[in-house]
Amino acid sequence: MADIEPFTITVPDSDLSDLNTRLSLARFPDELEGAAWDYGAPLADVQRLTRYWKDTYNWREAEKKLNELPNYRTTIQVEGGFEPLKVHFLHQKSSVENAIPLLFVHGWPGSFLEAVKIWDKLPSPDPGSDDPAFHFVAISLPNYGFSEAPKKKGFAIAQYAETCHKLMLKLGYNEYVTQGGDWGYYITRAISLLYPQHCKATHLNFDQGEAPSFLTHPTLAVQHAITPYTDAEKEGLKRTSWFLKESSGYRAQQATRPQTLGYALADSPVALLAWIYEKLHDWSDSYPWTDDEVCTWMSVYWFSTAGPAATLRIYYESTHEWDNPATRISRDRTREYIGGGVKLGLSHQPKELRVLPSTWTRTQGDVVFERSNPSGGHFYAYERPEHLLRDVRDMFGKKGGARNVVKGKSGY
Repeated sequence: MADIEPFTITVPDSDLSDLNTRLSLARFPDELEGAAWDYGAPLADVQRLTRYWKDTYNWREAEKKLNELPNYRTTIQVEGGFEPLKVHFLHQKSSVENAIPLLFVHGWPGSFLEAVKIWDKLPSPDPGSDDPAFHFVAISLPNYGFSEAPKKKGFAIAQYAETCHKLMLKLGYNEYVTQGGDWGYYITRAISLLYPQHCKATHLNFDQGEAPSFLTHPTLAVQHAITPYTDAEKEGLKRTSWFLKESSGYRAQQATRPQTLGYALADSPVALLAWIYEKLHDWSDSYPWTDDEVCTWMSVYWFSTAGPAATLRIYYESTHEWDNPATRISRDRTREYIGGGVKLGLSHQPKELRVLPSTWTRTQGDVVFERSNPSGGHFYAYERPEHLLRDVRDMFGKKGGARNVVKGKSGY
């Protein structure tokens, strides 16, 4: 369509100079002896990364590589009095006939960067394999990356879902499937609730669910009652408890007073670095983050169209009532059972934020694929892209439970 245009990431020299100045003027707190990671991002790590970001890291080189991706922008109009937004996305069509349109949705503190290791592989299965092919779309959610931000309150889960859905329709995909984690979980679940005639299946890498009850899920409740938790499930519950007790404070702040925190993230690149680097470390499965990777991750936030403070607002908007409570798409509602013919695939990683027993997670819908991976954390597509590629291909492949969910897709 005429208003779907190639997009080139171009950060002004003045913004680079401003970043360098701010990094050079950084003030650091002291640190308790032996604090390590128990108190948050260690002083030595943040100082090292600050120096590297200022003196060694080359944004222009990173920008050049990012511009090798299939970047586009288009305008999406969401209902409810919101202004039209220019939305950035990656789009790689497959050359394979009857490829499956797949929408990849990131969360916080992620971005479209989470798709950089898979965008060219899902459209192009290995020659001679039986793997399905996909038309791949990865959106930069409004408020994130190089998408614009709404100026009006109330842009919550339903509005993010509407943005994603309208993007897929605009690209010509009347039927499609989705993949998501973190906020991508809630948004893709909302798409399944709101547009089941278009969204035919979703694959998730973010555990949610509750222990099944005999009233709502009698079969699962029996299984839960008579089957002991596996060692992996016991470890998963420990991981879940750790997250809730030791690593979830950010969520309370971002869901209640995002503007206050936003001043620090908008003014200080070191504050942004420390705030997000802690999550990259704590929420991954010993992933060996390089200084260049961390600085690119932070730079996408720092140079984003709306600024890093805007990325926090989804927490507030999605946990407050802006519309009819009886019909609104809340976080709790997205965790409930979703039918409507939308197939569900689940991948479990041992270092995800919540790692729940299978009988809990299968309460969410018509689960046609499930796999527990031996490694991996919150940044599933970036940490273990080979796992995501295998899981998604298996779910939609010849022997997968979501084969042929999109009309016109015959054998691969």
